[in-house]
Amino acid sequence: MTQDAPNKIWWTSAEIADACLPDLPTTKRKVNARAASEGWALQAGKIRRRKGKGGGMEYHFSLFPLRARLALTEAKDTLDPKPVEFESKAAWEEYQGRSASVKAKAENRLRIVRAVFEVQAAGVTRTLAIQQIGKLEGVGERTIWGWLELVENKPEQSWLAYLAGRTGAGRKQQLVLDPEFVNLVKSDWLRHSGPSLSSCYDRAVRIAEREGLAIVPLSKIRSHFKATISKPTEVFLRKGAEALKRLYPHQGRDKSALVPLECVCGDYHKFDVFIKWPGEEGPVRAQMVAFSDVYSGKFLAWRLSLTANSHTVQLTLGDLIRDWGIPQSVLLDNGREFAAKAITGGTPTRFRFKIRDDDVPGLLPLMGSKVIWATPYSGQSKPIERAFRDLCDRVAKHPAFEGAYTGNRPDAKPENYGSRAIPLEEFEAVLNEEIAHHNARRDRRSEVANGRSFDEVFNAGYKTAPIRKASEEQLRMWLLGAEGVRGKTGNGELKLMGNRYWSEWMYRVAEKRVVARFDPDNLHDGVHVYDLTGGYLGFAGALVKGGFNKVEDARAIARKRGQYERAQKELARAQKAFTAEELAARLRSSGTPTVADDLPEADVVRLPTPHKNAPKPAKAKPARIEPETPAAPVANLDDRRILKAPVHDEDERPEERFGRAMAMEEGLEAGETLTAEQISWLEIYQTSAEYRAHKKMREAFGGN
Repeated sequence: MTQDAPNKIWWTSAEIADACLPDLPTTKRKVNARAASEGWALQAGKIRRRKGKGGGMEYHFSLFPLRARLALTEAKDTLDPKPVEFESKAAWEEYQGRSASVKAKAENRLRIVRAVFEVQAAGVTRTLAIQQIGKLEGVGERTIWGWLELVENKPEQSWLAYLAGRTGAGRKQQLVLDPEFVNLVKSDWLRHSGPSLSSCYDRAVRIAEREGLAIVPLSKIRSHFKATISKPTEVFLRKGAEALKRLYPHQGRDKSALVPLECVCGDYHKFDVFIKWPGEEGPVRAQMVAFSDVYSGKFLAWRLSLTANSHTVQLTLGDLIRDWGIPQSVLLDNGREFAAKAITGGTPTRFRFKIRDDDVPGLLPLMGSKVIWATPYSGQSKPIERAFRDLCDRVAKHPAFEGAYTGNRPDAKPENYGSRAIPLEEFEAVLNEEIAHHNARRDRRSEVANGRSFDEVFNAGYKTAPIRKASEEQLRMWLLGAEGVRGKTGNGELKLMGNRYWSEWMYRVAEKRVVARFDPDNLHDGVHVYDLTGGYLGFAGALVKGGFNKVEDARAIARKRGQYERAQKELARAQKAFTAEELAARLRSSGTPTVADDLPEADVVRLPTPHKNAPKPAKAKPARIEPETPAAPVANLDDRRILKAPVHDEDERPEERFGRAMAMEEGLEAGETLTAEQISWLEIYQTSAEYRAHKKMREAFGGN
């Protein structure tokens, strides 16, 4: 028996003889005689003319005796069942997708086929069994023969799947594919680089020819992949996890339950327009940080900057809170400009001062706002992204910017690329106009707009929503803080960013370091001044330069200076409750105070023992005593004040003695010469309690 015998259906007389099957002759002549005696040629569908060279007749194996058929079945079971198992699995997978009516018909066919085999097993020929079952079930003999062909050489447990019939795709899969060759093509095709199926097939063919594998046609491979590889598997292995994530439907979010300012969304957008930015040599592309209301979709606040930085985010949030109120929650992009802790504006020395590290996520909780971070690399998580797409068309491609449009991709540059750059003021004017039109455009189709504009939706809800307003101190928290600014000597004037700031109270910060909070886009609005501990000191307005030859500017500053001087003079006068004359009169009326000398004198004095090696004191020369003549009058002294000799007068009042001592001190300072007696008296008097008491009163209240 040959290896192909178990799978053969049609046999010639020579093949039957060579197979040596049980109960069948082993010579060609006796096989023909057996066929003639049993009438094999008379059974419809059991005999056919052999195709190919030589001709002759072929007999269906069902004409063989039962033992011969069992021998063929046993031989078939000893062969490798993997191809049949692979084909049966494909048949069952296809059967699962068939309709209920097709499955019901398959079950009826299976019942009839099994009945035929049961009758045949009882010793009746297959032809007679088909005739009897066909009459009993009302089914034609040729139909039953066709059903038997469907399950021929198939495992009995899979007959139901085959009797259901095969679809077009299933019939194409009847060819048994070599798993090794299929895996070569599949492993090459399912790569992130996404190669074409034809190139993968060509490489697999080269390997198969070298290793002796069975080659399957490309059309069969393509059909097999289409039937066995799911779309998610193909997308994940060829395009990655992000592409697989996009296959899953996004979550719809209902905004109808919100109110204005319950949630705002912020993000950066870089415009595809060349702009002339002040201080920059060449054209640049500006970036806009914007915040919109999630409920209505209305743009609430926006600012332009050269780069995406946390300073602009901080100031734009301050604009939103100042103009509209404090939001309950803020949906932010997860970029560094929104989550940054150090507000440095790009470089540590941008403002020539140390910038305070104000944490934006920390400031929002201080306002009672909840911070929500958007999913990274997920534009659908931020509703403002839809509005940015609208601005790409209505702003970047505005007719006023013709020639300045850069294109949204490197390979999508317009023909007139780089031919023009828009001044910043002109760009801001068009941007503000288009954003206002974006908010006011009607026929919006969101679930809350219903044909209204964003402005109308926001205004209607804003009237009834509980809006929280910020205090002046809270609004100042959003300004940038330059630390280490020193007040000018004298008046405390501050210099920042090339501007001067001053207010009447600032003499208190002269020569002191303070913190100045300011808006870099509105430097002429003034600054708010804080001490280094965070205490608020006051507001300082900007000092605007006047024209060199403009008289009106000079008159205006002179008028302000006069008003300042008059106010300060009145304030100074109000500080003095008594005049000098009134204080002197009250002192005279109080009598001579008895002031005790608070320095006690020692009754016992011990001289120090000199060191043996100490130099001997030189003998003092007798001092020259000037004649007791009145000293020359001291310059700038009242003629009534005359230096007296050190003669103690009991009738002399204490204030008179103190006045005489003051006159002597002033004379010495002016270079006048005193007598030895006067100098001795003055030195002794300066150590007395009377002198110290009058000295303190003079320093406290002035006067002589």
